[in-house]
Amino acid sequence: MHSSSPALRALFVTTAAALGVLVTAAGTLAHPGPGRASRAGEGDGPASPDASSVPYASGEDGYDTYRIPAVVRTAEGALLAFAEGRVGGAGDTGDIDIVVRRSTDGGRTWGPLTVVARGEGDTRGNPAPVVDPATGRVVLVTCFNGGGATEAAIMRGEVAPEDSRRVFVQTSDDDGRTFGEPREITDAVKPAHWRWYATGPGHAIALTRGEHAGRLVVPSNHSAAPPDGSPDTGQEAKYYGAHALVSDDGGDTWRVGYVDDSYEGELNANESLAAELPDGRLYFNARDQNGSAAGNRLDTYSADGGETLERPYRVQASLNDVPVVQGSVLQLAGGRHAPLLFAGPSDPGARRALAVWRSDDAGASFRRVATLSESPAAYSDLVPLDAGGEGDASAVGVLWETGEDRPYERIEFRRLTDF
Repeated sequence: MHSSSPALRALFVTTAAALGVLVTAAGTLAHPGPGRASRAGEGDGPASPDASSVPYASGEDGYDTYRIPAVVRTAEGALLAFAEGRVGGAGDTGDIDIVVRRSTDGGRTWGPLTVVARGEGDTRGNPAPVVDPATGRVVLVTCFNGGGATEAAIMRGEVAPEDSRRVFVQTSDDDGRTFGEPREITDAVKPAHWRWYATGPGHAIALTRGEHAGRLVVPSNHSAAPPDGSPDTGQEAKYYGAHALVSDDGGDTWRVGYVDDSYEGELNANESLAAELPDGRLYFNARDQNGSAAGNRLDTYSADGGETLERPYRVQASLNDVPVVQGSVLQLAGGRHAPLLFAGPSDPGARRALAVWRSDDAGASFRRVATLSESPAAYSDLVPLDAGGEGDASAVGVLWETGEDRPYERIEFRRLTDF
């Protein structure tokens, strides 16, 4: 922790105690004492402000492993925690469903698991949810591939189109209690020369300022086929690139916005995330998938709602402690001086020690303000917990993968009030 404030030191003490007391050897919450939250149904009693809850634990509800968390706050103030429910193991391919649990008390307790999209032997993944501000509709964009198709084989172009990466959208008009069937949008958002495709993962954003107010933006990534005559297979990391999906009608129709298509190998923008800054620009932050430049995080900006980039992606050196992994950003409300938060593991050599960084200069630099635990940790997502636009500085939630021996034993939720 880079800050020496008493409040942050207290957060560390609270966090350590929570991890020791609330989690059993099996990776589920023990019976909580006064002021702590159980994992029973929604709204089961009070909890301390920074208590943890565990919406997903490996081996529960018929799934071997839960991965790839994403969380949004609905129009009614509920939280929807999405994840991939992986049936046969922790791997990225096979029989995988998209699942969700709903909380009406700020993430202290969670309702029953609901399957949003069934793999039925195939892979449904990369949940990227967003709430349409005009209607309150929850819009969920996800990806699909055949259960036997690996990312490497797709990048090499060895998978038939019907089993390769495809893109779907589905919606909820009852505040996330139920969702309609997935509707395919692949033809509108995936050019023919793209092979791999991934939405998010993590929450998408709805723009609130300027001429594009109301636009939905899904930060995404892809891989491209090598140029004609190249000896490359397409599996090389240099063929990764980030892009954005945009919808100007509440998620009914979609198209591609900006495309990062440098494919040079120095910077390989991969899983990406986005926030709308107080000045109306978009901030994009991406995982650098084994690029030759020093550093594992990349960022850039858009001044036109995600249509184009102000500059190419470049290394964000103040996040060099983050390993090669997905992360999350959240712009808090409160005017032009409100902070931008980033969450991710904080050991450059391993997926462990989930931390939160703060930027007070619109993403130009970040400083670490809290470390949630020293345990293994991987993917994460940030969400505002109080009214006030995209984020409110009084409380945020962090939903992240963690465990005692490996980072995929459970998906935990933590409420933070000091950052």
